[in-house]
Amino acid sequence: MLHPNIHPYTDDYAEYLKDESRTVGQCTYVAFPRTHEEAREIMKAAYTEGLPITIQGGRTGLAAGAVPQDGLILNTSKMDRLLGMRRDSNGFYCLRLQPGVILSRLRKDIESKRLNTSGWDEDSLAVYADFTRDREQFFTPDPTETSALIGGMTACNASGARSYKYGPVRGHIASMKVILPTGHSLSLTRGTTFAKGRHLELTCEDGHVLPLDLPTFQMPDTKNASGYYIHDDMDAIDLFIGSDGTLGLMTELEIILRPLPAVIWGTTCFFTDEAQAVAFVEAIRPILGDAAASFEYFDPNALQILRSQRRGNPAFSSLPPIDPTFGCAVYVELHCESEQEAYDRLMVVGDIMAACGGDPNHTWVARSSADKDKLQFFRHAVPESVNMLIDQRKKIDPIITKLGSDMSVPDQYLSAVTEMYRRDLAAEGLEYATWGHIGDNHLHVNVLPRNGEDYRRGKAMFARWAEVITCMGGAVSAEHGVGKLKAPFLTIMYGEQHIDEMRALKQAVDPKGLYGIGNMFSAVPKGGNF
Repeated sequence: MLHPNIHPYTDDYAEYLKDESRTVGQCTYVAFPRTHEEAREIMKAAYTEGLPITIQGGRTGLAAGAVPQDGLILNTSKMDRLLGMRRDSNGFYCLRLQPGVILSRLRKDIESKRLNTSGWDEDSLAVYADFTRDREQFFTPDPTETSALIGGMTACNASGARSYKYGPVRGHIASMKVILPTGHSLSLTRGTTFAKGRHLELTCEDGHVLPLDLPTFQMPDTKNASGYYIHDDMDAIDLFIGSDGTLGLMTELEIILRPLPAVIWGTTCFFTDEAQAVAFVEAIRPILGDAAASFEYFDPNALQILRSQRRGNPAFSSLPPIDPTFGCAVYVELHCESEQEAYDRLMVVGDIMAACGGDPNHTWVARSSADKDKLQFFRHAVPESVNMLIDQRKKIDPIITKLGSDMSVPDQYLSAVTEMYRRDLAAEGLEYATWGHIGDNHLHVNVLPRNGEDYRRGKAMFARWAEVITCMGGAVSAEHGVGKLKAPFLTIMYGEQHIDEMRALKQAVDPKGLYGIGNMFSAVPKGGNF
């Protein structure tokens, strides 16, 4: 027996072979640890036996990072306790928790100020008492799928719409505990352990010292979740954030909460065509500054999908009607400290909209909670609708799956990259819908294959885009991580030499090469499911 909490795989665990990428893998064993020590024992037993190990959270990822190729699935969903609270040197509340905490649950607990404090020490309880009396707080990262687990969000450095103002998960992690593949444990606190140039030494809790030579590439100056986070004199904690389950298991995380803005208003601005929408975003970003939390885009095809769903699917009947003359839309969310400030900013939105060819009268403005919930439903209904469509087509042709891009470029290339997307999609004759984080020059172009040939041509087109995006100084993955599906794009972005440097870094941490096989840069076996 490997370990009493390692179970042989049966069909009862079939759902753990896949994630939201609709990719399906295979495994021999599964495990659901509840504590740091239990997870460490499981990992040591598996590593000793030479079992490949795939770490899973909520399986909401889109890059197949949580999909196993073989060996053991270690799922963290039962590691879901809140462990304590402190205040940092800036006065922010820092909540310590296990990686299996669900984002939606966490948000409700923070909003209600009713945290499960069972087992907390006296210092944590004293800080919690202050927290309950203080102004409302929030955890800023907001991926579309709120069933995501905090550990998985950290593993791929997730972001979401509000990352335009607040940045991705990375900036909101204060500390962590990590179990390395070899069984050694690390405790990392931001601001305490740094590399010297491109050399980093990690001291484990048992005194073991792990020297690491960091890759020599330069990361792009844009929104980026592609490969390891590397720069001169970097903070050690940042190496593990966004590492796609390849370097270790995060068993405890400390997240930083921020005061909720006093006023949050959202407005959806409609335009006749995409050129107007792009001009609007380029013009208004520098004017709104920090008052803008997000800019979200919906192209004509995305709006048409919503119109169809509203007409034909009762689950989407609460969607607001979309005027047939509206060609595309940009959602702007304002975070302000007073209603007067929000009103002034809203008037600026209207002025810039008119200057770019839009009609300020053609907007939806959400001030109340109910109105904001409607606009949030509107934003999230597009990817949900597309997933439903692909699932229907997959029943007819199993090879079909959604092809979604996750690339970003520097500000000066927003217009050029949107024109490239439209030109190439038209030339290929592919069905598609585009939405996403236009404020970060980060659009999700989703190809909707009708058959295997569409799927093949779509994949080839994405590979060509990866080359152009790289030349623009962009990133092939801006928020979803690389996982298994985008590993070829990472090679295009950084080249074989730098991929080899990343492999060498991983080998120093994982000498047997058993951890997160296939994620980020390892080759995918021919004939496999990936």
